Amino acid sequence: MPPQKDIVKIAIQMPGAYPQLIDLDQDTTSNMQTRPQAFHSKEDKIKMGKDIQMAVRCMETVLSCKSESDGFSCPASGFIASALSPWFSSSEVLAHALKAFMELMDHGIVSWENLSAVFIKKIAGYVSLKAVDASVQQLSLAILESMVLSSSSLFEQVQQEVTLEQLIAHLQVQNQQIQTKAMALLIALLQTAGDGKKREMIEFLGKKNLRQYINKNIIHTSGAVGDEMVHYLYVLQSVTLNTLEPKMRTPLDPYSQEQRDLLHGLRQLAFEFDSEASLTTEKRRSLCAKEFKKLGFSNNSNPGLDLNQTPPGLLALETMVYFSSRYPNAYSRFVLENSSREDKHGCPFARGSIQLTLILCEILRIGDPPSETGQDYYPLFFAQDRLLEELFCICIQLLNKTWKEMRATQEDFDKVMQVVREQITRTLSSKPTSLDLFKNKVNALNYSEILKLRQTERLHQEETLAPPVLELKERLKPELLELIRQQRLNRLCHGTLFRKISSRRRQGKYQRTKGCALLPLHKLWYCRLSPNHKVLHYGDVDEESETPPIEALQEKIICLSLQEVLDLAFTITYDLEEYQLNFVASSRTDFCLWTDGLNVLLGKDMTSECTQSELDILLSMEIKLRLLDLENIPIPDAPPPVPKPPSNLHFCYDFSQTEQ
Repeated sequence: MPPQKDIVKIAIQMPGAYPQLIDLDQDTTSNMQTRPQAFHSKEDKIKMGKDIQMAVRCMETVLSCKSESDGFSCPASGFIASALSPWFSSSEVLAHALKAFMELMDHGIVSWENLSAVFIKKIAGYVSLKAVDASVQQLSLAILESMVLSSSSLFEQVQQEVTLEQLIAHLQVQNQQIQTKAMALLIALLQTAGDGKKREMIEFLGKKNLRQYINKNIIHTSGAVGDEMVHYLYVLQSVTLNTLEPKMRTPLDPYSQEQRDLLHGLRQLAFEFDSEASLTTEKRRSLCAKEFKKLGFSNNSNPGLDLNQTPPGLLALETMVYFSSRYPNAYSRFVLENSSREDKHGCPFARGSIQLTLILCEILRIGDPPSETGQDYYPLFFAQDRLLEELFCICIQLLNKTWKEMRATQEDFDKVMQVVREQITRTLSSKPTSLDLFKNKVNALNYSEILKLRQTERLHQEETLAPPVLELKERLKPELLELIRQQRLNRLCHGTLFRKISSRRRQGKYQRTKGCALLPLHKLWYCRLSPNHKVLHYGDVDEESETPPIEALQEKIICLSLQEVLDLAFTITYDLEEYQLNFVASSRTDFCLWTDGLNVLLGKDMTSECTQSELDILLSMEIKLRLLDLENIPIPDAPPPVPKPPSNLHFCYDFSQTEQ
């Protein structure tokens, strides 16, 4: 059979291996390996007897080509030119080319500085075009982000080609990947810009309602927010709030007329000043000092000294002015309510405002650079303009409310501020989505709730609420309840002195008999339980008598005939409710002891508060004693898994041989 013309014999030699002679069908190979938009000619034919040597072409050789046809001047221009050439009309192919370019640049072989303006413009064009495939836009946004982060010169070029309006438009689409990459580019632009430019960009984004778009299209969508997007939201929040840092670091300027007017405006809004113009300079100065003292300034003669503390500096003055102008009624009510109290009982508005502003700055981390891994953002930030000022307006009224709940004085100022900080922190940690929701939650978290939460957390820290400890408590409870039952029965065996119930309002020490003889009237009676816990003995006694023996108590009730215990004063019924014995305990403790003891005789549960209190004390002591050996050893929430049984028991020792 004559050899086919398309089959040739070639020798293939790989480095370090023996050469091989194989048959190669050129038509089959060409059909298998040809890709769309690739061209082959007769020169590509492999000739008979050709010796082919397989090798990996170095990346540096590939990158050494140069082409100026598309305006590139980097060493990777050959690859870039082919990626953007007209042959790549398919969006899928273009996306793969851009992805390959990103992989190439990530290896650091080629510098971003070598990219030309023409290439940057083409990539930016993919971002602005609406008809471009989503994968191409996503990769283009990622490339532009890398450009911005790599070089300040590229930052300027990208900023000129990509507008903030285009990025805001990308945040309103439904594609989460495009939203994430657009947010990444926006964050890169903000972090790379200088302070002045950054402030201008943030003001522009505020005018374009960026936060409202994020709140609607990202935070409140049906799907969950991805971790990468959460980080970008945190960075945007941090960068925006940090624009307040200069004011926070600046003290009050005593020579600034504008700042002095703001300070005196606080006083004038709170107090009447109609007749102030007719006063002399000395009287006016004295009146101002008095009113500044009522406002809560420590240096009432020169209140500007209170605002020299940085932080919060001028930010405290701005928050006070914002509250007084935005909510004048609430401001006047706060000041007048506290100025009418005694000096030590009034909540100082100015001092509290300065400290509260500092607390809010610390909670919101104003002045701290954003963390590379931070994800602690507040949805409230994207739902509310001027977040710091609005939070202050709510929290300053919360301060007044908490002050009254704690019945605080000036000496308790630091303690009250700690509680307010805890109220704010706990409420913000629940991620409220609106200002009204924050207000409702923080006001519901009153001082008593804070105390309960602290107690619960303290118990958690002591590991008394760990599941293994709770299980141990349940096992110990029956034993300790039995101990309390025995104590109650022993107390009944000892007996108690009770006062008789009389239907007459007045009753003397003696009663008159038929023969007009005066006999002593018994007002007291004694009751005790027999040692075998079967009989209740009782009888009248004198006031001077000590504990009487059982033989001296003539009356008795069989415990089996008891029906129930009624409530202080309490009554027991016996013999099918034909008879009743009334008790009036002299104290709450005696009442609890007797009702518990009688319930034990009836076979019922002990329900008094003394029982619960004693049970808690005994459980706490017993748990602490049993956990002494485990001090500083973490107790797991779940028991360790039980290992599988062994496949055989051949490792067990056989005693039968030794016995023989």
